[in-house]
Amino acid sequence: MKIPAVAKATALTALTTVAISLAFAQSPQPQPATPVPATPGTAQAPASDALPVPPAPEVTGTAWVLMDAASGNVLAGHNIDQQLEPASITKVMTSYVIAAEMAGGKVKATDQVMMTENAWRKGGAGTDGSYSGFEVNKTAPLLEMEKGMVVQSGNDAAIALAEHVAGTEEAFATLMNQYAQRIGMKNSHFANATGLPDEGHLTSAHDLALLGRALINDFPTAYSYNSIKEFTVGPITQPNRNLLLWRDNSVDGIKTGHTSAAGYCLMASAKRGDQRLISVVMGSTSEAKRASDSQALLNWGFRFYETHKLYDTAQAVASQKVWKGQAEEVKLGVAEPLLVTVPRGRYEQLKPMMDVPRTLVAPIAKGQAIGTVKVMLDDKVIAQRPLVAIEGVEQAGFFKRLWDEFWMWWGE
Repeated sequence: MKIPAVAKATALTALTTVAISLAFAQSPQPQPATPVPATPGTAQAPASDALPVPPAPEVTGTAWVLMDAASGNVLAGHNIDQQLEPASITKVMTSYVIAAEMAGGKVKATDQVMMTENAWRKGGAGTDGSYSGFEVNKTAPLLEMEKGMVVQSGNDAAIALAEHVAGTEEAFATLMNQYAQRIGMKNSHFANATGLPDEGHLTSAHDLALLGRALINDFPTAYSYNSIKEFTVGPITQPNRNLLLWRDNSVDGIKTGHTSAAGYCLMASAKRGDQRLISVVMGSTSEAKRASDSQALLNWGFRFYETHKLYDTAQAVASQKVWKGQAEEVKLGVAEPLLVTVPRGRYEQLKPMMDVPRTLVAPIAKGQAIGTVKVMLDDKVIAQRPLVAIEGVEQAGFFKRLWDEFWMWWGE
């Protein structure tokens, strides 16, 4: 019986969902941060880990979020995408732009940065905001000026740095918005380098967490300046306003902010063992409250959640048959490490799945997207990444292609 061509084409492109358990023979085992029993479920979980995760602590503020830095998973939050004024947390974006431009060779840490009269008048000691104390119409090394911005939250230093990097603060704000788009900050628009009130200068708690994660991962040296507890410019020594640096040794950043419109804000980050969390609290009622709420969120997150790397880059997740190719199969993996954050004690309950085309035909290029790998917990998708070909498969010769075409037709 002759099979219609349309039916053949439909069959060749149909997708099937194939379940892959953690013990599936052709899929490497996910790599837990701590050893787990060889056979899932053979060890009895501690009674405390079998209980549901309790609600996150109550936080005073307009919006807040807690994020795992490695996986990017949001563990808890409130109004996380609401656009709000960020106050001086803006300077984290300023730091990111400076670090990125420095990595691109456009500026150097040894550059002499002028404290212009404009920067001094808009952000210096004569204003109501925080300042660094660098003398007007004199220069200082870029690195020193940056520390004055990061540690002392100096508005004058932020403006001077923006002018040095981009010519004007307005041009620098354009760079800020371009980098924000790259990071994935969908609810943000920056109008200045300081965080002083400005029309349309808005972001969200979620976007700020993404920004903190990007600075930590992309430019760890620039991030490290946020752990400095005090900084001296001339005769003036000022402390870092992040109270958690003195209360919790695991906290090493990141930035405070306050204006009458924005309220008290704090982006904090801590690392305990191999796990790092980022918290953002916006619109709190006091310096003390933003610190205590941030501390409570971090403690809660570390106690009840853990992060695991399931698959690394170029690690084979599965193999799939290839027709008309010089190789009989192609190995599939992930382009970037696949990490998941789960409640403690529930790692063994993860269920990897994959969606792949039923029929693969050569040629297949290295890195070509072929389906999707998903990670399920309680019948919910908690992580999802594209599957890609780890190695390419070139097209076979004429007779091999003809032979495979026959068997593909016969199999229909």
